[in-house]
Amino acid sequence: MAARTGKEYLERLSASRPTVHIQGETVTGGIQDHPAFRNVVRTYAELYDLQHTAEHKDTLTYTSPTSGEPVGTSFLTPKTPEDLTKRRKAFKVWADHSNGMLGRTGDYMNSSLMALASAADWFAQANPAFGENVLRYYEKVREEDLLCTHTLIPPQVNRSVAGTQQAGGKLAARIVKEDDNGIVIRGARMLATIAPFADEMLVFPSTVLRGTPEDKPYSYAFAIPNDAPGLRYVAREPLDYDRPRHDHPLASRFEESDCVVVFDDVHVPYERCFAIGDAELCNGFYSQTSSVVHMTHQVVTRTTAKTEYILGLVTLLTEAIGIEQFQHVQEDIAEIITTLEMLRAFLRAAEADAQVNEYGVLTPAFAPLNAARNLYPKLYQRFPQILRKLGASGLMATPTELDINGPAAEDIEAYLQSATLTGSERVRLFRLVWDTCISAFSGRQALYEYYFFGDPVRMAGAYVKSYDREPYKAKVQDFLNRHSLERS
Repeated sequence: MAARTGKEYLERLSASRPTVHIQGETVTGGIQDHPAFRNVVRTYAELYDLQHTAEHKDTLTYTSPTSGEPVGTSFLTPKTPEDLTKRRKAFKVWADHSNGMLGRTGDYMNSSLMALASAADWFAQANPAFGENVLRYYEKVREEDLLCTHTLIPPQVNRSVAGTQQAGGKLAARIVKEDDNGIVIRGARMLATIAPFADEMLVFPSTVLRGTPEDKPYSYAFAIPNDAPGLRYVAREPLDYDRPRHDHPLASRFEESDCVVVFDDVHVPYERCFAIGDAELCNGFYSQTSSVVHMTHQVVTRTTAKTEYILGLVTLLTEAIGIEQFQHVQEDIAEIITTLEMLRAFLRAAEADAQVNEYGVLTPAFAPLNAARNLYPKLYQRFPQILRKLGASGLMATPTELDINGPAAEDIEAYLQSATLTGSERVRLFRLVWDTCISAFSGRQALYEYYFFGDPVRMAGAYVKSYDREPYKAKVQDFLNRHSLERS
């Protein structure tokens, strides 16, 4: 099967029967028509349709090595610099479609699966079947163009003890039984974004396992269909209020659901398992396979698109109300420009310094990507602050589409016009700014970016430990030694 169209994605979703709890309701089908999901589902369908447009099909697809059919570029195993460039351009097309607001488009997990499958030998060191499983699963997802989500952390119950020890070890998802055909999983995981409308759930390991016998039931990696028996999702309150796109221009298009995942004795066949009971294998899951590098390559491309959107939005805002010439405004705009150029430089450096890893995959340099993923969670927080400061009280004078077309129309045209826009045009722009920096949707975006790769403090700690500082220590020590000799 070739790269899917939006229609094919919707047809498969229509046949799926995931169990989703949302606002007191249990949904067991018809996700594509449910008010909480139908708008974002259609946005995802638009992404699949882009794969078949004359403008983007050569960027978004390549020829499958097994079927000869066009498949998604995010599955492409890069061997040459041109492959890396093609992958980044494909990431960018999809990211631009949502202004970077969709964090879990299919290319994110596809990139991970590509790297994991390339490192099949690494999985095979524990069991040859695991290597075969991960390769076969990657090819299935690629050929069927499936949309995968994932979950990898235990529930947030008591931070003073390890996730595997929550409630005496009875909360976090764990292996409770192993039979001739597979394993049985019981417990919960967080936090599966897009779970209600994905095709598959990837259950990837936590990478902070201690390797003790107690950790063994929590050491696993596998994939299951989204509507597997016993699997259910508890979704948060939707931020798409089913309002007109004029009034909620972002939330009505890009509201990805976040869910707690509950495993009620879910049976996972062996052929869908990639690791079982091996904490050391689980702890190296991302780093030893280069999976984290290719995932970050996609993420930095997405955040570049998002920053481009913010820069365009703030420029339209400042021009509309005639504040562009003030120096403090220019300082804020310069901060956004600086962030954008840093991200572009990180991407360029990562691709320029790419090297072939031990599995034959041309892998971007992680150092610049790692710098970007440590910086962006903090840098993004400034963007809503800047938009709120520059938009000021104008962001509270934002009537709805019904007002623009109702009895207040003349007042809106007269009193809400700006230096460059009519009253209705200005309201439309300001509602977009509002949905980017004030609305509930914008709040979720800020939180999402802050914790995208996990706790920034923990990330910083890992960053420091992994960074080779010995050459720089030696440099300073050489200087000290030289100074000492000069005095003597």
